[in-house]
Amino acid sequence: MESFIRHLKHGVIDENPTFVQVLGMCPTLAVTTSAVNGLGMGLSVLVVLTLSNLLISLVRKVVPDKIRIPAFIVIIATLVTVIDMILQALFYDTLYQSLGLYIPLIVVNCIILGQAEAYASKHGPLDAAVDGFSMGLGFTLALTALGAVRELLGSGTLFGFTILPNAFPKILMMLMAPGGFFVLGILMALFSFIRNRKDKDSHRAESGKEAF
Repeated sequence: MESFIRHLKHGVIDENPTFVQVLGMCPTLAVTTSAVNGLGMGLSVLVVLTLSNLLISLVRKVVPDKIRIPAFIVIIATLVTVIDMILQALFYDTLYQSLGLYIPLIVVNCIILGQAEAYASKHGPLDAAVDGFSMGLGFTLALTALGAVRELLGSGTLFGFTILPNAFPKILMMLMAPGGFFVLGILMALFSFIRNRKDKDSHRAESGKEAF
């Protein structure tokens, strides 16, 4: 349990793919015009990342080093194809049309391939799956937060429900590319401030215990 919590903290806070590593910016900025889109893309990446880490860890000892990258891509592409077909079958009129081309592009998402090469290929299946889940969760939370802020300020809604009254001025730029960059920068700065503040508090608490 302690190891699971440590992995979650690593993926969500310490090495958040969006706010810390600044990876996967193409889907991050392109699809986060609403909270639903951000959540949908994030969950898709989470499922692919978790399962690909698990499968790659299982076959890591039987795949020759010379072809490991192509083998990883085949595994990832297969999972992405399954996710794409599921979304097309169940959510075609809503989520699938909104995400469009960015679902197949998960195959070349540097977060997934990077975790496969750096972690899954060197650790056991359970650790690899937990690591993939934690990184995917961090990505999902980041995209959902980004989409929620842009949707709220741009259209006054949140997950499709009206939150702000019609009299509240809507900032349409938030639903466009410049708004995405602006909100991402603000959230990254806020995330960094909170993370650094907690690190300083933890360091002070440890120093106080040593002095005592």
